[in-house]
Amino acid sequence: MFMGEYNHTIDAKGRLIVPSRFREKLGAEFIVTKGLDECLFVYPLDEWAHIEEAFRRVPLTNKKARNFVRFFFAGAADLEADRQGRILLPPALRAYAGLEKEIVSAGVLNRVEIWDKEKWERSNDISDMDGIADYMAGLGVSI
Repeated sequence: MFMGEYNHTIDAKGRLIVPSRFREKLGAEFIVTKGLDECLFVYPLDEWAHIEEAFRRVPLTNKKARNFVRFFFAGAADLEADRQGRILLPPALRAYAGLEKEIVSAGVLNRVEIWDKEKWERSNDISDMDGIADYMAGLGVSI
């Protein structure tokens, strides 16, 4: 399980340090793809295999499903961290997530999310956390 929040910068070449706690769980090779909410999703290979299997069952006759499969898989990249723990994010993924300088890497259960810092701060509006907690309870999740 991934958890925690780490602030880093992305360099002029598009390299980003993957926090060591995340690198340990991601392994030597992992997948980065377009996520929801204009961030990137990072998956270890075993988790990616489960996702691939689930998507193989999606009917190709459904246009929305085809569009989502294209969105999710066409932009995916198989990456490895270098000796300094950095990854080189492809330009298309950096552009999609708006990654320019300040970023946040967040552990979210089965994946890591990479966010532009300003977008991360805007997306984490906690002004209605009670309402969100009620919604989650309706889904069967309570703390």
